[in-house]
This record gives sequence, C-alpha cells and structure tokens, in this order.
Amino acid sequence: MKKLLLLLGVVLLTSAVAYAQVQVQSGTYFYSKDQNKDNYTLHSNQGKRMVEYEINFPKPFDKKPKVVVMPSLLDAEKSTQVRYSIRATGVSRDGFVLLAEVWGDTQLNAIGGFWLAHTEE
Repeated sequence: MKKLLLLLGVVLLTSAVAYAQVQVQSGTYFYSKDQNKDNYTLHSNQGKRMVEYEINFPKPFDKKPKVVVMPSLLDAEKSTQVRYSIRATGVSRDGFVLLAEVWGDTQLNAIGGFWLAHTEE
C-alpha cells in the first residue's frame, strides 16, 4: 500500500511539474561603432538616433514570450550626457527586434547586455 501511495505521489508530482512547465531562453548582445560600421549611429551626430537589430531565438516558443532586455555595458564619450533607451519590440514566437535609442548630445561607442525570454504553458 505504501508503494502504491508513493508511486501515485510521484506520478502526480511529475504531472504537476510538466503542466506548469516554464519555457525560458536567454542570450547576449553587443553592438559597437567598430563592429557594426554600416548601421550603428549611436556614436555620431546629435538629436534622436536609433538602431534596430533582429534577434532570433535558438528554438521557437510555443506561444509569444515576454522579453526582458538588460544593458550591462555602455561605452559613452565622457564629454556628453548619457541618455539612452533599450527595449524589445516586435516580439514573436521566433524572435524580437532589439531597439537602442539615444538623444541629445549622447554618444555611445558601444552597448551590450543580455536578454531573457520566458513564457508559461
């Protein structure tokens, strides 16, 4: 009887874990004036400037995930103010667009960080 109850408990626990399974994927990004010469504009001029980079998930999600983007590296000119925004736009099951934006006299030579995408089934 004890073995049957233990087996039943294990089956229920396994089913609960599988039912509440969370899908999570993560990655890093790094863009700079030296590495991305053709479309990186955050280091020159003044006013509002933005760059967009498409990021594809290693494995598509079953449904549209939520994406969190976090910067961990900023290489800014010391003679300017640091004003920037970074966010995920156009999120789909397959990926998202990373949008980095600066304004005013801000000059970013490089920006990097990581992203985390998650969904619950």
